[in-house]
Amino acid sequence: MYQRWEQLLFLHWAVDREVIQRSLPHGLHADTFDGAGWLGIVPFAMRGVRPAGWPAVGPVSNFLELNVRTYVHDERGVPGVWFYSLDCNQPLAVLVAQMLFALPYRHAAMRAEFSKTIAYQSTRRGTDKTARYVWQPHGEGRAAAIGSLEFFLLERYHLYAARGKNIYRGTVAHAPYEYRGVTLREFSTTPATLDGFSDLEPQPRHVCHADGVDVRILALEKIP
Repeated sequence: MYQRWEQLLFLHWAVDREVIQRSLPHGLHADTFDGAGWLGIVPFAMRGVRPAGWPAVGPVSNFLELNVRTYVHDERGVPGVWFYSLDCNQPLAVLVAQMLFALPYRHAAMRAEFSKTIAYQSTRRGTDKTARYVWQPHGEGRAAAIGSLEFFLLERYHLYAARGKNIYRGTVAHAPYEYRGVTLREFSTTPATLDGFSDLEPQPRHVCHADGVDVRILALEKIP
């Protein structure tokens, strides 16, 4: 599939590695930086989503997504992202992602205003909890230095998913992010709380913004 990710806010908290490990399926291991596992909340816009060889189709291809994620590696040490949830306001995208990619997409009512200051909100179906985010990116974009926390958090080129007892890995190809600083005016930990993480620190440990990247996602492969 082809898609573009735009106006991404990355909020990250350090979490005890064992807490992360207990939440993962057999065969995946919590990845750490400075001895800690990391939990991320990432709201953004999806644009031009389409299968390879197909054109983008209006609102079917353009929608909002907010994911709760952590960082893992498999038995061979291949790093990637594990998603606890992916809230989305496009029902067809939810269905396709659940069926083809075995990802935990959730229906949500969402809206966003993208201007100098970005305002974003999401309410997962079946809950009355609205997560709101207001932020203003600033500064010049820059690539993450190898070995830095930003590189650990942002430069992930695989995703992992589970179906039954089987683990699958998909390749996510894009140019390196160019991240920017953020003035964070409002944020919520509600999506993480809904996914079982209710003891996060009051403030995120790391915050940054990326304007966008073009992405190609390859089919999942079952890993031994």
